Amino acid sequence: MSRTTIAKNLPRRAAQNLQIVGEQIRLARLRRDLSIAQIAERAMCNVISVMRVEKGSPTVSMGIYLRILFALGLDESILFLAKEDEMGRNLQDLDLKHRQRASKK
Repeated sequence: MSRTTIAKNLPRRAAQNLQIVGEQIRLARLRRDLSIAQIAERAMCNVISVMRVEKGSPTVSMGIYLRILFALGLDESILFLAKEDEMGRNLQDLDLKHRQRASKK
């Protein structure tokens, strides 16, 4: 599957969220007064990958995102992804079978 196919098949909201994450990563880099080249060196990737992450490209691997977050000292923020799964918990609660007591005879 080509990169353009992946980008086109991504739901709009998911693409928007990736762009927001990219912007947040860019702002974190700027707050630390680091260049793209410095982050690329620390994350052991190339400058193009950092630029694509900051643009929110859906074709960049999760590993690159993690290495960049690590270079920024933000790697533990990945632990918050999918942490709050309200819908999943609700579905699980609906599926739980309630125990019934045996009748007293």
